[in-house]
Amino acid sequence: MVKNVLFQKFVAFTAAVHQITNDMTKDVRSEALTPVQYKILEYIAVSQPVTLSEISDCMHMSMPNTSRELRKLSEKHLCEKIVDAEDRRKQSIRLSQEGEAMMNEVFQRVESQFVQRIGTVTDEELKEIERALDVLMNRVFY
Repeated sequence: MVKNVLFQKFVAFTAAVHQITNDMTKDVRSEALTPVQYKILEYIAVSQPVTLSEISDCMHMSMPNTSRELRKLSEKHLCEKIVDAEDRRKQSIRLSQEGEAMMNEVFQRVESQFVQRIGTVTDEELKEIERALDVLMNRVFY
């Protein structure tokens, strides 16, 4: 396959991923959270513990803006900072118990929508999808 064609398919795929992610999460996040705050919590949930700079890089936000959003999430008791015992200058961020509970509920609702979307997929197609996801994770999204 010509690499330019493959790249165009990749761009279309990533755009579709963003769109479906938005569609599947828009009605499951708490009304008390902004979309940015939800995305930060989602990132922390799947990558924790994380640093402020990792969140900032992933969200394409400045460090001060990221810090402000984390402070708001911390005030809502959804995340917490952990100080490194060996180097007290280093901090990592993880979900609090309340944040874990909220994100587990959100992920259950998203999983329910996912199960509906793949409801007519055969077992063979499910294996093919799983393999495709494994290849993407190992070769493209590493």
